[in-house]
Amino acid sequence: MTEFPDVRIPIGDIVENFIDFLAMNFDAFFDFIFVISSSMIKGLEAGLLAIPWWIFIIIIFLLGWYFTNLYGGLLFGFFIFMIGTFDLWPETMTTISIVLISVILSLLIGIPLGVATAFSKSLSTIMRPVLDAMQTMPSFVYLIPVIFFFPLGNVPAVIATIIYALPPVIRLTELGIRNVDKEVVESAQSFGSSTSQMLMKVQLPQALPTIMAGVNQTTMMALSMAVVGSMVGAQGLGERVLYAINRIDISLGFEAGISIVFLAIIIDRITGGIANRLQKHRRDVA
Repeated sequence: MTEFPDVRIPIGDIVENFIDFLAMNFDAFFDFIFVISSSMIKGLEAGLLAIPWWIFIIIIFLLGWYFTNLYGGLLFGFFIFMIGTFDLWPETMTTISIVLISVILSLLIGIPLGVATAFSKSLSTIMRPVLDAMQTMPSFVYLIPVIFFFPLGNVPAVIATIIYALPPVIRLTELGIRNVDKEVVESAQSFGSSTSQMLMKVQLPQALPTIMAGVNQTTMMALSMAVVGSMVGAQGLGERVLYAINRIDISLGFEAGISIVFLAIIIDRITGGIANRLQKHRRDVA
């Protein structure tokens, strides 16, 4: 009686059959997504590579100075310069392109979905376990189904990154709207504001700092997928890290790894600075 009974619930087989069904019957749809996503990534990458390195560093310096302080701007500019000295400039631009596209698509999906969950308790109840599963599922698992739908490369990495990075912006958008002062909402209603007017002019502006925190978390999670995405052919710094692991190249592995850390610090501080400015502006207005 110590052994588990010979009972099996084939949930994995059901999921596999569902993935096969999607791959066989919606191939045109996935081809469309591949073409659009690939074009966006290549276009953004080409645009970033067309910017002279010194202008790009100046842009990062100015962003860091404006959203943090002078020291932050100088430090961020130095970080980007260091990445260039590692001979990883093209790979860095590719990684930034993948992360930006992933974040933009995550926000386009996540913010409206977060708004919808804030207004619907039933949808929120349904989404909560789904988001829990998305956040706790090992990120490597997301790579398995996407390679059935898309050729190896940057696109499947973007799709897997979106799935992995989506929950924070949905959760924090919902939280921000739900936490808007009820007196402010009631005041807007008393002046005859419609639901859409109240959302656009009251609730979203009030919830913007919280939403920006979700943007920050989504961006950081997207960047953390850089190495994982290289396992399905994604290029960039993650590919260099994977190459270094396969060759046991400590030098390349450290340089590519610390470059990802530099990008993470820059993105975290700048997006955090944007959130702080929005919060300060909100207090000044109030």
